[in-house]
Amino acid sequence: MKKQALNKLIVVNKPVFVSSNSYLKKIKWKYKNKKAGFSGTLDPFACGCLIVAFGQYPKLFRYLKKTPKKYRATIWLDVFSDSLDIENITHLKKNEPILEDDIKKELQNLIGDISYLPPKYSAKKIDGKRAYDLARDGVDFDMKRIDSTIYSIDFINYNHPFISFDIEVSEGSYIRSMAQILLDRLGCTGTLSYLKRLNEGDFVFDDEKELNPLEYLDLPRNNYTGSKEWFELGKKLTIDYFEQKDDGEYLIVFDSFFSIVEIKENIPKYILNRVLL
Repeated sequence: MKKQALNKLIVVNKPVFVSSNSYLKKIKWKYKNKKAGFSGTLDPFACGCLIVAFGQYPKLFRYLKKTPKKYRATIWLDVFSDSLDIENITHLKKNEPILEDDIKKELQNLIGDISYLPPKYSAKKIDGKRAYDLARDGVDFDMKRIDSTIYSIDFINYNHPFISFDIEVSEGSYIRSMAQILLDRLGCTGTLSYLKRLNEGDFVFDDEKELNPLEYLDLPRNNYTGSKEWFELGKKLTIDYFEQKDDGEYLIVFDSFFSIVEIKENIPKYILNRVLL
């Protein structure tokens, strides 16, 4: 009989200068489970909160409460880097310190919706290829603008040439690019020298404590009054046995498993069927 993959949801603390994929391999080995995935890639130079799921649980990533995301960042002034971080520094120059009040003002001016270009050294795909691969190969290409929301920024410290702050953003944001917008407004050059993800929505690092996925799913529950066996066997569902009949995606919970069902025009369909608890 084939062994059932272990279902587990945890948050790990990725160290600096290791890729998210490489660190996932170490986590797989640690928990002796080859079936695992992570959500929300961290750049190699960055560290912090990384959501890891084993077994069936990677299927849940798109339903988890992962926003807003909060980061602690440090900008190194007067440093030039092709990747906008400390991995590809080309040269440095010395400039005079800037006013701390100006930094605080421009940080607050960033709050709100923002449109910008992602870094060329990023995992974005250009004609099927990763942007960072094209950048490393010296290929000339253009990035498409994206939109993000900055919910809050808290100034921490300015000790020339380093500016530190916390920033809370929507999913898919690039703090490296946001740092460049700040630097442009200050009339300075620089790059990120430190980036730590403090949390992803409700997810924070807590010694890799095992989490109950039902507490983190961003879905309304629906009451199903029909036979549990229909879900166990994957039989066709009918709307009559659902308490909530409005169109939408719903969580259906049983004693040993749960399912995600979509109702559209009075037709319920499985999205994820029988995810074991």
